Amino acid sequence: MILHAREVGAGPPVVLLHGLFGMARNLGVIARGLAPTHRVIALDLRNHGASPHGLPMDYPTMAEDVFETLTALGALPCPVMGHSMGGKVAMIFSLVHPDAVSKLAVSDISPVPYPPRNNPMVAAMQALPLRPGMTRAEADAALAPDIPDDAQRGFLLLNLRLDGTPAWRIGLTEIAAGLPDVESWTAPEGAAYAGPTLFIAGALSAFIRPEHRPAIRTLFPAARFVTLKDAGHWVHVDNPAGFVSVMQAFLAG
Repeated sequence: MILHAREVGAGPPVVLLHGLFGMARNLGVIARGLAPTHRVIALDLRNHGASPHGLPMDYPTMAEDVFETLTALGALPCPVMGHSMGGKVAMIFSLVHPDAVSKLAVSDISPVPYPPRNNPMVAAMQALPLRPGMTRAEADAALAPDIPDDAQRGFLLLNLRLDGTPAWRIGLTEIAAGLPDVESWTAPEGAAYAGPTLFIAGALSAFIRPEHRPAIRTLFPAARFVTLKDAGHWVHVDNPAGFVSVMQAFLAG
C-alpha cells in the first residue's frame, strides 16, 4: 500500500516514521533540521494521518507499506529513523529488507514486547462525544479525567479535526484492534541487520533499558547507543536540538 508522504529538502533521501497516534507532520523539527543536506521523506503510517484508514495493523504489514512506498518514490536504499511504534516498523523493515536500509536509527523503543498501556487512551478518545461546534478546549476538558497528563492529551488532540463535522484523523477502531500487535514484538526467525544502527534514548524514559541490550545486540550487532538529557519518550520534542545534532552526525558518519 502506498502511504502519504511529506517531503522537504534535497540530496540523498532519509526516511522518518512516527509513533502511535502520530503523523508525519509531528516530525517536522527533525525534517527541517535534516533538510539542508537531505531529501527528507516523512510517512503517515496506515490508520494515521492522510494514509488509508480501516486497515489491520501489524509490524510485517506496516513494514511492507514502507517498502512499497519508498520503492515507488525511488528512495531506496536509504537511512530510516523511526520513533516508538515507528521504530519497531523500522526495525522489522531493516530485518526483512536489509539491502533497502543503509542506516537504521531507532528512537526510544526496543525490540521487545511492552505491557499494555494504550487501551485507556483509545477508549477515552472513542468515547469523546463529538458534535458540530465543539472547541478544542471542550474536547480537552472532556478527555482530562481519563488522560490527566496535559502534554499527552495535547498530543492526542492534534488528531482531532474540528472544522465542519468533528472527526478523528486516525483510525481509532483499527488502532484499538491492533494494540496487542503494536505493543508486542516478534522478530523474523534467524533475521539480523548488520548495518550501522543507532538507538536514541531519552534520559527520562524507560523504554530502552539495560536488560534490553542482549535482544538488541542479537538483531542489530552493530548497534550503538546514545542518551539525550532532559528528554522523555518524545525525545525529538523534549530535546529537538540534541536529536537533530545526533541524527546529523549519524547520517554524516
